[in-house]
Amino acid sequence: MSKFGHIDYVIFAIYFVVVSCYGYWIYQRKKKKLENTTDFFLAEGKLTWWAIGASLIASNISAEQFIGMSGNGFSVGIAVAAYEWIAAVALIIVAVWFMPIYLKNRIFTMPQFLKTRYNESSSLIMAILWLLVYIVVNLTSILFLGTLAINALAGGGDFHTIEILLAVFALVITLGGMKVIGYTDVIQVLVLIIGGLATTYVALTLVGQRFGLGKDAIAGFNAMLSHAPDHFKMILAKPGPHASQDYIDKYMILPGIAMYYAGEWIVNLNYWGCNQYITQRALGANLPTARTGILFAGFMKLLMPLLVMLPGIAAYVLFTHGGLGGQMASGGKFNPDNAYASILGFLPHGMRGLALAALTAAIVSSLAGKANSISTIFTLDIYKKYFEPKANEQRLVWIGRWVIVVAMVFSILLTWWDVMGIGTQGGFTYIQKYTGFISPGVFAIFILGMFWKRTTAAASIVGILGGLCLSIFFNQFAPIVFGNNTWLYTAYPDGHGHYYIPFLIAMGLAFGFTVVAMIAVSLAGPRINAKAFAIDKSMFKLKPNIIVMILVTLVILCLLYIRFW
Repeated sequence: MSKFGHIDYVIFAIYFVVVSCYGYWIYQRKKKKLENTTDFFLAEGKLTWWAIGASLIASNISAEQFIGMSGNGFSVGIAVAAYEWIAAVALIIVAVWFMPIYLKNRIFTMPQFLKTRYNESSSLIMAILWLLVYIVVNLTSILFLGTLAINALAGGGDFHTIEILLAVFALVITLGGMKVIGYTDVIQVLVLIIGGLATTYVALTLVGQRFGLGKDAIAGFNAMLSHAPDHFKMILAKPGPHASQDYIDKYMILPGIAMYYAGEWIVNLNYWGCNQYITQRALGANLPTARTGILFAGFMKLLMPLLVMLPGIAAYVLFTHGGLGGQMASGGKFNPDNAYASILGFLPHGMRGLALAALTAAIVSSLAGKANSISTIFTLDIYKKYFEPKANEQRLVWIGRWVIVVAMVFSILLTWWDVMGIGTQGGFTYIQKYTGFISPGVFAIFILGMFWKRTTAAASIVGILGGLCLSIFFNQFAPIVFGNNTWLYTAYPDGHGHYYIPFLIAMGLAFGFTVVAMIAVSLAGPRINAKAFAIDKSMFKLKPNIIVMILVTLVILCLLYIRFW
């Protein structure tokens, strides 16, 4: 893999200078107000709909997609696009039903939701769990996978130096507060889309050339359809008794039609609707602005597989037809997560600099958004409540900044020798699996808390702790206790003598039993909980432009599923 040319450095330098100068300009305009917690953590409620939508996408699309989802595209195929396409529907649900409740009740953090609807205990437990997951799983994996990708694109180098530089760049943006993050994300998302499209185009032309079709992207895509038809099926069939271990491994990641009535919805609705990292962008806006921004993000989610999944499938076709020999290995060992970087290696000079800028934009915006959410939860929901209740606004902002620095340093320490084993599990699967340990309980307490007035504080504790315990049980121990085949699930071999339930199915089971437990506990309480939210039909009334955006998104989604079912 060749290294960067002068033009690549120039293009990347332009990107770096533009983002840095724009961020500094935003910071200077709001410098005085940045000593106020509302502005620092929530952008003073002044983000426009397009800034909200762009920030949502820029913060969501990171190394886990460019590297991890592309790796799943190599291994499994288009079925992994379900994470992106179902997200579009989840964002519609969040915009229509979740945001009115948050905004009417002036909810600014997710632990605050739990305190307002339930009690302090629920809020504190979840704040601690969220911080652990955000730091140990999300921030760490984004930093590790991002460094891995840029290191590969650079043709090898000092992994740790790249890691530190990424962290420092993210820190510079994050310390300016949410408004700097939100508006620099507009630039970031433009760069990652342009760079992503360029990479996809090159990937398709490489396939076309491999089969003697010339530099024709459309011909390359048709060749992929012909030579890898199994990689263009959205629904994987359930493994039969003679299925290969390779196929079982694929099904374990994306368990066919079953995942659509189990964990896929929980993953997306929890991520987009009950996640500080994401909802923070819209919580400071008014309802029309928040809804439009969220739906704009949902429309863009439909396009994301084009950027992050197709290059992985292209890499698979090239690899199985004699191409990409050494590029798919890390340290002499084959690794599907190298699929995206292997394609980047064929970019001409100039486009390689653009690809580097796109990757950096995706990584830095996600690191900045995650770090800001960690800071928000710790500062407002833990430090202010339990350490220094009388702290003034300026002190809280500086505590928030120090938390960002500490979280980033801790993340670097965890990724220095890949302590969490992210590189061995596949980055995208690692994130989905381990965030899935708390997702069932979190989503259960949020959905019942919003829409069932009888849900009690005691039920919320049961939901948080029970959801976590049930997730661990179904992921690790259920086959040992109940066997490998039951009316609830089928466990499959991992090739090493153990049997596991696909984690998306385990997530659905944990959610179902958690909801049952919460309902049972709540039935022992009053018919209407005193802390229940007031809901009326007018909160969910939609303007014509919102209805049009929803219909366009759903029609496109239906056409995609009809074509690739």
